[in-house]
Amino acid sequence: MSETAAGAVIVISSHVMRGSVGNRAVVFALETLGFTVWAVPTVIMPWHPGHGRSTRMAIDPDTFDAMLGELAASPWVGEVRAVLSGYLGNAQQVEAVARLVETLKVRNPHLIYACDPVIGDRGDLYVPEPVASGIRDRLLPLAGLATPNRFELSWLSNAALDSNAAILDAALALGPSRMLVTSAIAMMNGSTGNLYLSGHHALLAEHRLVDNPPNGTGDLMAALFLGRLLEGQSEEKALQLATASVFEMVARSARRGADELTLQQDAHCLTGPMSLVQMRHLMHPSQTRRR
Repeated sequence: MSETAAGAVIVISSHVMRGSVGNRAVVFALETLGFTVWAVPTVIMPWHPGHGRSTRMAIDPDTFDAMLGELAASPWVGEVRAVLSGYLGNAQQVEAVARLVETLKVRNPHLIYACDPVIGDRGDLYVPEPVASGIRDRLLPLAGLATPNRFELSWLSNAALDSNAAILDAALALGPSRMLVTSAIAMMNGSTGNLYLSGHHALLAEHRLVDNPPNGTGDLMAALFLGRLLEGQSEEKALQLATASVFEMVARSARRGADELTLQQDAHCLTGPMSLVQMRHLMHPSQTRRR
């Protein structure tokens, strides 16, 4: 795929100096698939907070707003096919992202806005509640694709998600026409799942669990799934390829004993994954309601 055909993606998330989370994972994945990436940092940190305390430098709200405004007005904005937002540092950034997406959609109604609502995991929010609420109330209504993990979807929908049926109902009620929920409930022992819902499909992609996986898998999954859709893959094929790539990257990183995803060493996993992924078609919630 040529650079012209691939187009550009604006990605908006955290930047770490060491590691492979946030924009470090997203930019690498999309560039490896052949896309031009315009990367916007929301916060800058030496490393992921899971490695311990470090200095956190948030981009000043006025500066952040000005940068996004300049991108929206740039002479190259016609290259942009999609926007992917991830970790946001404050509520003002939520509003700035919303204005960017609204402006770009006026120019290009076919633009894909993918919202990865990076707000928490394992039962806890790790952003201030106004940020989480802003993502729910301001960004998700603009999104054509959302990629929460199961905890994030539970918080955003205010629902207990103890089954895949509950996950599908919550995804359908929340709003975006396409939703990919990571850390869904697998049907095979020792596995985890990615559950995808659109107007066409309710799909579950399962792969084996990897003990002590590095951080950044959600960022990587969001980028790869969006990239595969932009390539023109079907939803089912995009889900299968993205799931296989993330599993291979995590498994290889764990075998190396790495505390971060080994993106550079295992880049081939992103373009040509070989792992088998169990794909299941589930009953779409709309079918259930017609009964």
